Parts: sequence; structure tokens; C-alpha cells
Amino acid sequence: MKRFHRSERVSEELLREISNIIHTEMKDPRISGMISLTRVETSKDLRHATVFVSVYGDDKSKPGTMEALRHGAGFIRSLVGKRMRIRMSPEIDFRLDDSIERGSRISSILREVLPENDGAEKEETEKD
Repeated sequence: MKRFHRSERVSEELLREISNIIHTEMKDPRISGMISLTRVETSKDLRHATVFVSVYGDDKSKPGTMEALRHGAGFIRSLVGKRMRIRMSPEIDFRLDDSIERGSRISSILREVLPENDGAEKEETEKD
């Protein structure tokens, strides 16, 4: 049976709440494109939370989006504290995570390469 630590449970709840706040409460025009929170890592004492954000869009919008999130971290922290009713609301640090975009790029490369191999395999099986 897997044991869950409190910091893991709080990280999962922070992920849900911060995502909800960003998508429904924040009105900053610098936040553009599709934003996805990939994970949240909290310290053992729950005083610090690192939020990994994937911004899908052009490279020009990423710095502005990250700046807007960092600027709104205090606002997000106060709402998280009210909604989660925890004693100490963690300091929030946003970090850019490009794993979703990198995965999408790898998938498109594989789609380009695999049909070529697929056709070659079909020709070899037809010869046999």
C-alpha cells in the first residue's frame, strides 16, 4: 500500500486551485496562448511551492506570460490561502516547463518518419 505524504496531497490540491485561479480569476492580458500546469513541487514544510507551467504558443508570448504569472503570484497566493484554508499559504515560484511542446515536436517528427518506414515494410512483406 502506497503511503502519501502531506506535501504530495497539498501539491495536488495546489495544482487544481492554481490552475482554476489562472483560468478563471486572472485578467492580465499578457497571459496568452494555452497554459497548462504540469506539476507542483512543495517543500517538506509547505512554505514554498514551485509550479511548472507549459505555455503552448509562439516564443514571443512565453516571456510575457511567465512575467504575468510571476507578477500575479501574490494574488494567487492569497486566493489559495482562502480557498484551501491552510495555516501557511506557500510562496509560489513559477518555472517554464517545455515538456509538452517538446513531446508534440517529437510526435510530429515521428509521424513524418514512420510512414516512410511503414511503406518500406509493406513492400518487403509483399515480395515474400
